[in-house]
Amino acid sequence: MPDCSFPRTERLRSLGAVRRMFESGESGFIFPFRYVWFAEADEIPSVEVLFSVPKKFHKRANKRNLLRRRTKEAYRLQKQTLKNGSPANLDLALIYSSKEVLPYKTIQNAVRRILETVVEHL
Repeated sequence: MPDCSFPRTERLRSLGAVRRMFESGESGFIFPFRYVWFAEADEIPSVEVLFSVPKKFHKRANKRNLLRRRTKEAYRLQKQTLKNGSPANLDLALIYSSKEVLPYKTIQNAVRRILETVVEHL
């Protein structure tokens, strides 16, 4: 059975890594997400992910939390796609960019397509 947990070690928390990813990483858009990723070759491959739902689009915290939870769940269930890819140290940011609160299935499909796109480019 695949590991479907989302431990603290897989969360992107380092300010330096976030800055490096946004300055020199690659980006794209798959509705409803804008995504940015940065990969570098490493002996010990790891994946760290950042989730963001801007206050600009969703003023209420309960809606931001709901969307962040849905995104984390979709990633957690499909992260094996990244683990099967090329061995690299990967930083990924998923930024929710829609003004509507979309159903989980839409978010799940978008996250799956983003992960497949990133694996293709590795």
